[in-house]
Amino acid sequence: MAGLKIIKRRISSVKSTQQVTKVMKMVAAAKLRRAQEDILRARPYALELRRVIRELSGRIDRSTHPLLALRAPEQVAIVVVTGDRGLAGGFNANILKKSRELIEQHKTSDVRLITVGKKGTEFFDRRGANITARKINFFNQMTFADAVDLGDKVISRYVAEVNIDRVLLVYNEFKSVLQQQVVVEQLLPIEPTEEEMAAAASDLIYEPSEMEILDSVLPRFVKIQLWRVLLESYSAEMAARMTAMENATKNASELIDSLTLSYNNARQAAITGEILEIVAGAEGLK
Repeated sequence: MAGLKIIKRRISSVKSTQQVTKVMKMVAAAKLRRAQEDILRARPYALELRRVIRELSGRIDRSTHPLLALRAPEQVAIVVVTGDRGLAGGFNANILKKSRELIEQHKTSDVRLITVGKKGTEFFDRRGANITARKINFFNQMTFADAVDLGDKVISRYVAEVNIDRVLLVYNEFKSVLQQQVVVEQLLPIEPTEEEMAAAASDLIYEPSEMEILDSVLPRFVKIQLWRVLLESYSAEMAARMTAMENATKNASELIDSLTLSYNNARQAAITGEILEIVAGAEGLK
């Protein structure tokens, strides 16, 4: 009977865990719907602004503005965007793996990290990495002000030419509920693609001055791109967590079925044993 009690406790424990995973899946699904709406609104503007800015940067003297000027990448900043929580499958692990590969690729440079999300911050803190800025525990109440704050930190360090010569982003891009893609892209300096360079024209007239326009538009571009990245990462995290909790719920159901079968077999064996004892006792009294 002791074995039956142990199995029964395990079934109860797994059922409790299953209830938690079901709730977490529902919460992640609700947050994902809101996050998808935000990213679908922000993505077209951010991507079109990136195209326009890159095309513009191919038409002017890049040395006229510090966010466009090319410098030897002696000091590289990597913005690592992870989540604040776990239980999201390989979401955080994939980002951290890619970040370490990127650090290794730039081992000849002085690498500085800007960590966004608690998981990435704790991971690199434990390894003694050079973290120059960090931002944690804000995704659930994330607003555009968070992107502005992060953008101000990145721009101030880059423009000072003291800590950063190039800024790279590492984040999970939301593709679908079942697919999130790790992306590495350069944020600063802003560089046009070959297609954008080919489309660039030289006969531009600026009103007001070229520098005034760039001073206004380029910082906004950086903050909009960071806002898009934060939304992409948050959407991808919710999708990954929803999928992970769905798998955990299914696994719990399978384990409950297996334990229930074991419980019934053990109970049947115990009953059969008791019947045999009764029959044996009755035979012994004859």
